[in-house]
Amino acid sequence: MTIGRYTLAAAAFLAFPLLAQAQPVTGLYLGAGFGGNFLEKTDITGTWRSQRTTLQGESAEFDWGFGTVFSLGWGYGNGLRAEIEGSYRLNEVSGHTIYRLEKSNPTGTAYSYGVMANVLYDFDLNGALGGISPYLGVGAGYIWHQYGDVGYRVNRSLDNTYQGTSGAAAGQLIAGLSLPITSVPGLSLTGEYRYLATAGHSFGRNTFNGVIYSADVDVDNKNHSIFFGLRFSFNAAAVIHASAPVASARTFLVSFDWGRADLTDRARQVIGEAAAARGQGVTRIEVNGFSDRSGPADYNMQLSVRRANSVAAELVRRGVPRNEIVTRGFGEENNLVPTADGVREPQNRRVEIILR
Repeated sequence: MTIGRYTLAAAAFLAFPLLAQAQPVTGLYLGAGFGGNFLEKTDITGTWRSQRTTLQGESAEFDWGFGTVFSLGWGYGNGLRAEIEGSYRLNEVSGHTIYRLEKSNPTGTAYSYGVMANVLYDFDLNGALGGISPYLGVGAGYIWHQYGDVGYRVNRSLDNTYQGTSGAAAGQLIAGLSLPITSVPGLSLTGEYRYLATAGHSFGRNTFNGVIYSADVDVDNKNHSIFFGLRFSFNAAAVIHASAPVASARTFLVSFDWGRADLTDRARQVIGEAAAARGQGVTRIEVNGFSDRSGPADYNMQLSVRRANSVAAELVRRGVPRNEIVTRGFGEENNLVPTADGVREPQNRRVEIILR
């Protein structure tokens, strides 16, 4: 199976129609993925059999295998994320060549495992792909590569295999897509491609005809992986809960997408609950709009007013007299979550409906 076919499968998987509006990741998150990986063919160079013989025309090829990755990261609310990743990959040998002659009984397994530090950027498309957010990333770290009897075997007494474990510096490129799951706040599906390469590895043991020799063998480690997984953002889950009506304070919170003043289905539901709670004794309804600190202050002031007006119009549509409603915009003032300038914070993009 080719890498292109895996990529198409990833795109089809992520187009599943349980869509939600994507939000920049803010705060702590956990991620995990599992899928297939392809280890590129490697030349095997150096010396073997107690350093007496120089390897000539030797190489190993590998089948598609599997891999898994786990990550712990932090989102900065402006699209940037940083994470620590642990990974594991396994590939069985599919072919072995020595002296440029292909051997008929290849054997062995190659393993890769280690730790990487990644920096990623999520692209906010304002819902253009139904909530899907593309992201790109780069990483650097350290990977151990292990050979378990990689080579060929004719019978129990006639074989030529390599063994050993070697660590080396590594780098990787990441391209992926994420899709929020509406029914579980903070949870997203992910699908991604990763290219991992190391600086090279050396193994020190060779088994030939059942006898173990020392060796000095160099191999490459270039790996292509397609992972499907889940990512959970703890702060996003808190945002959704904060958007529910606070009955004891007679205050209702309406959340907005970044840079937007139009109402989502969830926002209309909250406004409907506020209109239904109006009842006797309410003579004044304050509708106060706010923004986060991710844009110019004057633009955010205008945006907060537009958000307040959108909520007020929906209240009127639901039967609330316009003369009972007072709308105001506060821009970047009175943040629920204090942030530095330029940070996208979902909890600060809101309108408060206060029943007096």
